[in-house]
Amino acid sequence: MIHVFAHPQISLAVDEDMVAIKNLLNSAYRGESSRLGWTTEANIIAGEVRTDEKDLSIIMSQPGSIFLKYTNDKNQIIGCVNLQQQGAKIHLGMFSVSPLLQGAGIGKQILQAAEEYARTIHCNCIYMSVISVRTELIDWYKRNGYLETGERKDFKEDGLTGKHLQPLEFMILEKVGI
Repeated sequence: MIHVFAHPQISLAVDEDMVAIKNLLNSAYRGESSRLGWTTEANIIAGEVRTDEKDLSIIMSQPGSIFLKYTNDKNQIIGCVNLQQQGAKIHLGMFSVSPLLQGAGIGKQILQAAEEYARTIHCNCIYMSVISVRTELIDWYKRNGYLETGERKDFKEDGLTGKHLQPLEFMILEKVGI
């Protein structure tokens, strides 16, 4: 399926984009580089790796799974999100913007594109898992229409995404009526 988004810098990622997406995700979530942005997890999860190429390949090969990418004028990927269709809902994950560019509205544009995509495939709900101690991020999602469902899930270490520096859990947020 070919999809043209309202924002010209957003498009569907392809397999050749996975190395750049991996590098973006790792720089936005882990290690010292992530501390330049406000969405870092470096204070709660140690390590430099959020994902690797094998993990991304598995995610990309799942039926109904796509990545949106946001590119700058040099065609560099500076933002991304993974969307996985699950019936009439979409799971939103791996959402990131370059730490150097956070706060410039790129994330909001990607979120709007995710909702646009959901509508085109007849999904009326987007949900996500957010680490419950990330209150600034949760507040940002709430300002964009996402609500707590009351559901919580354990966040277990997996040997890839880093050592937890404290007990962590996910809370589920969703936006219905996309």
